[in-house]
Amino acid sequence: MQNILLPVFYLPPISWFSEFLNDENEISFEQCENFPKQTYRNRCNIYGANGKLSLIIPINHNGSREYKNTEISYRENWSDIHWKSIKTVYQSSPYFEYYEDKLVKIFEKKEKFLFDFNIKSLEVIQHILKTEKAHSLNTEYLKNPDAINFREKFSTKKDSEYSIEEYYQIFSDKFGFIKDLSIIDLLCNKGPESNTYIKNIKKISNEIAAERI
Repeated sequence: MQNILLPVFYLPPISWFSEFLNDENEISFEQCENFPKQTYRNRCNIYGANGKLSLIIPINHNGSREYKNTEISYRENWSDIHWKSIKTVYQSSPYFEYYEDKLVKIFEKKEKFLFDFNIKSLEVIQHILKTEKAHSLNTEYLKNPDAINFREKFSTKKDSEYSIEEYYQIFSDKFGFIKDLSIIDLLCNKGPESNTYIKNIKKISNEIAAERI
């Protein structure tokens, strides 16, 4: 087993799940870091009618910089907007109707803190994937942790380092395959095959991790 320090994301990209669900990885979630802007911690990417579409959770700037104390802003009804966007995009996908009742639960309860919202969302996704991957939470921020550090690994500004095999996407005939979108995209298009798909990129992700040690 290898200890992995993972950031907690909003409906994470597929590559994140290849690390999280890797049986060889013992997962600790980072909750004590200063909240970094423009990351997957408060955004996810789905495949919209005009290409990649980013859904961003607005933050309430309350003075605290610690991730676990970062508050969600509800000045805008973003949760309804995000759910309507997901439903509009994926309602004609092969498996959306099978998961709709579970996915909508993500947006029904208003969590105060972003970290808590992301954890609760992950529980829903794990239920859909039929996985029960355990994790722990770190108790302090360490610049150089003992675990393999993945806090800066998944960038919203760069192409994914992971080799993601192409699969059918609703608008791929128009814009081509877009790799490493939110887990939502994989679930709605691959359905029960999603878990196997994620496991198949495990080896590649381990090679990348080894290079970072």
